Amino acid sequence: MTNKDLHTHTTYCDGGNSPEEMVNAAIEKGLKTIGICAHSYTFFDTSYCIKKEAVPRFLAELRYLRAAYSDRIHVLCGIEQDYYSEESTDDFDYVIGSVHYLKCGGDYVPVDETAEILKGAAEKHFGGDIYALCEEYYRTVADVVNKTACDIIGHFDLVTKFLEKEPLFDTDHPRYVAAWKKAADELLKAGVPFEINTGAITRGYRTTPYPSGEIVAYIREHGGKLVLSSDAHSADAIAYGFDRFSL
Repeated sequence: MTNKDLHTHTTYCDGGNSPEEMVNAAIEKGLKTIGICAHSYTFFDTSYCIKKEAVPRFLAELRYLRAAYSDRIHVLCGIEQDYYSEESTDDFDYVIGSVHYLKCGGDYVPVDETAEILKGAAEKHFGGDIYALCEEYYRTVADVVNKTACDIIGHFDLVTKFLEKEPLFDTDHPRYVAAWKKAADELLKAGVPFEINTGAITRGYRTTPYPSGEIVAYIREHGGKLVLSSDAHSADAIAYGFDRFSL
């Protein structure tokens, strides 16, 4: 089992615990390194992300925790940079690059909020063609390293979040497969690791991590790197499933 978890969230954004509570939970679980992240500020949707004025306080608190717990665990301060965020990442230890939205005309459509939103977006912006929406999603994902200069690629196939309960599309459809393979091929050139993300399991949406087993196998076969992360939004979810899902 890996001894680090670099994708966790706190009350500075949409998490349920403070940074210190997350650090202590990571110590209890035997981790050697914990990365505490904030969702980058997105001007078009402030419901889930860190407030701009809170960033200096977040950075200062993480510096304090790193020093205070240095004899027990290595604490890192990360940012999950949304593709459409306009904020600097210079002050953070590392960047997770993620696509949470599709920009469709003047709309920023969240891909991970509800299945109904995705259905509505397919009707409104893609003539009811859900595969065209998926193709646009993966075109955006293919550019995430270039856009965010990230160190880790976040939840590569986030668009599949709702499929186990609401089968919006078929992941074996040739158009869908072609779309994710094209994005994966582009990202593999960058040499940046893809995360195996167990977060949707803890929140009850999936029974398997992102990305799918087929995509993980493709990444491995093509020499890609992988990193295991929990995307924990609560202390009890840190390192979730790390004993079951390996690199």
